[in-house]
Amino acid sequence: MGGDRELFSALSARGPVARELTDAAWLQALLDVEAGLARALAHARIVPLSAAQVVTAEARAEHFSVRELAASVAGPGNPVPALVKALGARVAHVSEPASAAVHHGATSQDIVDSAVMLLFARATPHLAAELAQCAAACARLARQHRGSLMLGRTLLQQATPISFGLKAAGYLHALDGARARLAGLCRSQLQAQLGGASGTLSVLGEHGVTVLIAFARELGLSEPVLPWHTSRGPIVEWAGGLGLCAAALGKIARDVTLLAQSELDEVQEPAAPGRGGSSTMPHKQNPVGAIAVLSCTRRTPGLVATLLACAEQEHERAAGAWHAEWETATELLRLVGSAASWLREVLEGLSVNSERMLQNLQGAHDFPMAERLSSALSPRLGRQAAQREVQSAVRRAADSGVSLGELLRTEPEGRALMARAELDDTALAELLDPRGYLGSAELFIERALAAHDKLEHEL
Repeated sequence: MGGDRELFSALSARGPVARELTDAAWLQALLDVEAGLARALAHARIVPLSAAQVVTAEARAEHFSVRELAASVAGPGNPVPALVKALGARVAHVSEPASAAVHHGATSQDIVDSAVMLLFARATPHLAAELAQCAAACARLARQHRGSLMLGRTLLQQATPISFGLKAAGYLHALDGARARLAGLCRSQLQAQLGGASGTLSVLGEHGVTVLIAFARELGLSEPVLPWHTSRGPIVEWAGGLGLCAAALGKIARDVTLLAQSELDEVQEPAAPGRGGSSTMPHKQNPVGAIAVLSCTRRTPGLVATLLACAEQEHERAAGAWHAEWETATELLRLVGSAASWLREVLEGLSVNSERMLQNLQGAHDFPMAERLSSALSPRLGRQAAQREVQSAVRRAADSGVSLGELLRTEPEGRALMARAELDDTALAELLDPRGYLGSAELFIERALAAHDKLEHEL
């Protein structure tokens, strides 16, 4: 179902998640669902156990051609009828009576929906592992750089000072939130689907619920209360959870691209021969890992929106909306997995230039400390007056090309302001020292690390 994507697979199909979402993996998941159904039927004594065993033995992807199956999809609009025909033929070749155990009581949507859930069940442990490694790298960065001062930046403009440790703690907490959501989805939203033609399992008579319970157990999926053919809660939940993962991954990657700009040079990705080069500019060292993350995460909002749009479905079987989910859900998971794989490598090898961070902060002419100065002047001048005076001083300093501190110490109007506020040079220097204006940054880092340790214990 994924098609041929080799040219760009290094970017968008990187890592172990993608390997669980190939056409061959889709085929095996569909076959595993058929085999699980046969065993559930045997559990309810609707078919002999021997028949279920034959179906299970024959339901192996290597026995079938993905190409032939793909060629047959256009007729019925989904791959299940042709697969059932091919599987039934193989089973009948071994035991004609056993072929009655193939697909009995099910509809195509039961097989596809349950296969999607199997694919998610098989791929998400790999995604969880990649996210855990990303989080572990962020935890190390938070601990190592809790004292690495840098400029905070809001609306892409210089703001007040922060530490890189606090920034990394923010990354950590976002990743841990996504990990917790993913774990919750695995517990509650990997639901089997079995409802038959219109959601009643009418072919199975009084044994319907018994088969459903056994079917879910055979597949290792959650047992739904009733069929969810056109009530797409599980798919919507997965869409939202994967969207949250993409948001956490993309935010970090975006920051890396910004901090790695030549003008800032505050972080660098791990280097490797041939990595990050330009086809024309020999001096370039592009942050290709973060760029690859963003190339994946930028595509995810549209996929999430498509799955949400598909949740509105007609009566007992959707006309098109259900069909639109298959590749969309697979691609969403593949892209998020690829982004996580890329970001893990970036974070584990990230070089943090704390000296350059400090230089950039010191080169900001004390302007990031204007808020602190204004707050210190407020008790004597009043809040609004203090704000106006400091704003005026900042503008004059910028126009003169000097620091705020230098202007206040040397310019007559600046000296007059200090006198009105009863500030001497020592007090001014203390107010303009960014090391004393980190507020609760250290406590926030500790809280994020403690929450991370708690999550690690719970997971």
